[in-house]
Amino acid sequence: MGRTYIVEETVGQYLSNVSLQGKAFVSGLLIGQCSSQKDYVILATRTPPKEEQDESSKHSKAKLDNLDEEWATEHANQVSRMLPGGLLVLGVFIITTLEMGNEFQNTLHRLVFAVEKSMNKKRLWNFTDEEVSERVTLHFCSSTKKTFCRTYDIHNPKSSAKPADWKYQNGLSASWLSLECTVYINIHVPLSTTSVSYTLEKNTKNGLIHWAKQIENSIYLINGQVKDEDCDLLEGQKKSSRGNTQAINHSFDVRVLTQLLLNSDHRSTATVQICSGSVNLKGAVKCRAYIHSNKPKVKDAVQAMKRDILNTVADRCEILFEDLLLNEIPEKKDSEKEFHILPHRVFVPIPGSTVMLCDYKFGDESAEEIRDHFIEMLDHMIQIEDLEIAEEINTACVSSSMNTEASLDNTDDEPPKQPIKTTIVLKIQQNIGVIAAFAVAALAAGISFHYFSD
Repeated sequence: MGRTYIVEETVGQYLSNVSLQGKAFVSGLLIGQCSSQKDYVILATRTPPKEEQDESSKHSKAKLDNLDEEWATEHANQVSRMLPGGLLVLGVFIITTLEMGNEFQNTLHRLVFAVEKSMNKKRLWNFTDEEVSERVTLHFCSSTKKTFCRTYDIHNPKSSAKPADWKYQNGLSASWLSLECTVYINIHVPLSTTSVSYTLEKNTKNGLIHWAKQIENSIYLINGQVKDEDCDLLEGQKKSSRGNTQAINHSFDVRVLTQLLLNSDHRSTATVQICSGSVNLKGAVKCRAYIHSNKPKVKDAVQAMKRDILNTVADRCEILFEDLLLNEIPEKKDSEKEFHILPHRVFVPIPGSTVMLCDYKFGDESAEEIRDHFIEMLDHMIQIEDLEIAEEINTACVSSSMNTEASLDNTDDEPPKQPIKTTIVLKIQQNIGVIAAFAVAALAAGISFHYFSD
């Protein structure tokens, strides 16, 4: 028996309303959440057409073979940044005027694997062996309104299509659970004489990989309690007269405890590394995750929060590097210092749902620009007044210093404009002098923890 997809009714309405406008097909993404029993689809969004593709379609109908996989995967990468913890791109769809044929399924097969491969490259985390490895492909016929749903195992590129059930439900995510957390980041990346020649992006990514392990191994308090991972997240909550958990209990506060000291069973030796500089990432980030309300497990909620923490920090860094490249801002040389304030997180609600999507805003970007980006990427109208700026805005700050005597001891230096606490600051120090950076692991009998969130 194939997987079952429970789909928000508005998704079906959206697919029916997409206009081909003389084109042979329209493709797009399906967004939702996986669970062990079934998957949930809460949103669909078409891939925006390229200008040249839009122009050529007016003269002749493009063939499915001409589907631009690179453009589609870039759209998937952009959309994945807008998804809070717990949400994923679950698969792809294609809309045509003709019913199912082999050429449609072949195109969907190529596209779903290309999308998953592209998104997987950017993640700081990996799927577990227990997680669902199937992704959905949907062919929707605009003339007959029929849907043809198939799944593929993304771990096996040669896997064959399996039939799946596609069932609509009204108000699917109207009572989903939300988890919120503020995480304080202080990542220090020493740059060896070798790595100092790498790009800022590569050095930062290397530092994030090490930090990601710390986040993965942290302990998560939910409403101030450590809960068994196999427990029901809603265990102990009061029921209403109809047997449903009351809506007021659908939000959870999460705090992160990160391990500082190793226990006595682990030993580590001091290492000395010749360094020529450092990269520092400091600040606070607002994190959110959402999970279905059908007997959710604590481990699923914690996993969703972990991934949102990792995703939002990595995504902000990537957006900054893209912005520097787009604006052709050169990296500083030698002893110069750079300060960049990373973009802030903005949330927007999905109508009829407790789930909110997100985007990122630099200090000089207007609310209108953010709204337009939401509309372009998600193909859904939103209002400026619906935008929720989770973190206060501060103008992007870049400063430099020619102090050749600077050392790694000065890692607490601040940019000329003191960033507020909700700002993440990426700071780079390139020092001409040779500096020895010592990394010594302290040994202790017990395990100490440090609050990583307020």
